[in-house]
This record gives sequence, C-alpha cells and structure tokens, in this order.
Amino acid sequence: MPAVPSSRPKVLMVSPMPEWDIAPMREVYDLIDLPSDGPVGLDAAGEIAALVTSGGRGADAALIEALPALELIAVYGVGYDKVDLVAAARRNVAVTNTPDVLTADVADMALALTLALARRIVDGDAFARSGAWRNGAMPLTGSVSGRKVGIVGLGRIGEAIGRRFAGFDTEIGYWNRSPKPPSAWRAFPTPAALAAWADILVVAVAGGGDTIGLVDAETIEALGRDGLIVNISRGTTIDEEALIAALESGAIAGAGLDVFRSEPAFDPRFRRLSNVVLSPHQGSATMATRQAMGALVRANLAAYFAGKDLPTPVVRRAL
Repeated sequence: MPAVPSSRPKVLMVSPMPEWDIAPMREVYDLIDLPSDGPVGLDAAGEIAALVTSGGRGADAALIEALPALELIAVYGVGYDKVDLVAAARRNVAVTNTPDVLTADVADMALALTLALARRIVDGDAFARSGAWRNGAMPLTGSVSGRKVGIVGLGRIGEAIGRRFAGFDTEIGYWNRSPKPPSAWRAFPTPAALAAWADILVVAVAGGGDTIGLVDAETIEALGRDGLIVNISRGTTIDEEALIAALESGAIAGAGLDVFRSEPAFDPRFRRLSNVVLSPHQGSATMATRQAMGALVRANLAAYFAGKDLPTPVVRRAL
C-alpha cells in the first residue's frame, strides 16, 4: 500500500542539532537530512520550503538553487558568512541567525583563553599532575590586569569582551569596520595601529570575504614579542601562515585560538607549539546557550510558517 504523503511542512536539516531541538521540530515538521551526495537526488527537493544549517556549514549557491521552493534559511549560530547571501537574495530567500543569545558565552571564552594563555594554566595543570612541582616551582607567568587590550571588531561580542576586560583594570582600544558612537575606549584607524598599541589583541570581527586575512603579517608583527593574540571569531580572519611563523620565531609571545582556518582538521603545526592554547571551537558550546540558539531557530521557523515577522532576520524576503 503506498505511503500517505505528509501534510507537515518539509524542512531540510543540513547540519546536525541536539536531540532536544530535533524532538520538538519533528513533532511539527517533516525533517529531512541532507544526503551525503547533496540535495540533487532528494525526492522532496521541490517541496522543501526551509532549511536549517550551522554557521560553519552554511548554504552555498548550489544548495540554494537545488531547492526550488526554498524560502527560508535558518542558521544555528550567529555567523552567516558561509551562506551565499547573493544567491539567497536572487531567489528571494530569507536568512535568519541566532544573535545575542551566545554573546556572553563567546565573550567569556575570549577572557578564558586570555587568562589561560597569560597565566599558563594548561602548563600549570600538567606541571602539577606530572609531579614536577616536588622538584621546584613552575616558572613565573604573565599578567592580564593592567595591560592594554585591543579588540578587533566592536560588535555585540566585541563590546561584551571589552566590558569583561574592563573589570581587570585594563586599558581598552578597538578597531571597527564602521564608525562607533563616542566611547571611553580608544578607537584606532587600522588593526595594525591597534596591535602596535596593545599588549593583548582579541579578534572578534565577523567572518566573510571582507575580513579574510584582516589580521595580517603587519598586524601580527606590530603586536611585538610580548604580545598575545586571542581569536574567537573565524579562522579566516587571521593570516595563519603569518601567525604560525610569528609563534615559531618568538615574534609574539603566544596565541589562544578557538577557531581555525580549516576545522576540525586544523594545521598540525599548532599542536607542536608550546605557546598556544587550543580550543575546538567551543565559544558558544554551553548547554544553556545551545538550547537558547535552538529555541531561536525554532522561533524563526514557526514565525515563517505562520506568516509572521521573523524574530532575527539577516535577509528578509521581498513580499
């Protein structure tokens, strides 16, 4: 007996999500996982009106064009640089993301990486566990309090990072792509000028074509031998070759990295460096934040299928 077609809206799942998000969506929608060979062979391709993807996976032009009924791309994350916005606009497809709900955790991660790097917390853990402490004290570490912190990108997350560092009696400067209202924090004309002033450079700028390699060799060199770099934005925003060369030569003191140009198969040279703290893209990876992100994805889907305004549009559909 032939199967009865589902009357529930069809939603393409491009990236995996936690079961606490999948379960409530499955009650409302007909969820379809993206096959390994792409959407071309999907029997339901012509009926899929929405897709859910992650910031890391995105949705390219080929995927968008392969779904003729597509009207919504809901990104599970704040970054949407891997969504082809030109293709989405051409097809009149709305795009949403999950801003604000992850700001605090990502800003916390920037501070955590800075402290771990400056105070050598990872090395201290290994030193204590190994028993080496019995033979003498661990070498002295650096400080965070009272230092100059430069923030590359003063959006929601960059501002939250600045507020956290302000509690450490630091001086705060920033560079931003667009002008910001007057602030007690000092603005700099270029990332390189900011780096030359700063002791700690935190990269919080959005990803995308405009920021690829923004923190370049000149900026890294300007930071100086005692300088630290922390990146919680996208791996593409730093020239990794220049960064690795500076770390290997001692041109800068160290780096705390939550993101990499190629994830999860990042450059193996990072693993061999003792002056780097590595984190597997954990900025927003707390249970509370991921639950809030999932709830916002579901809210955007529900609003779309109910014909209501989208809660967090990046690109709106023309009516």
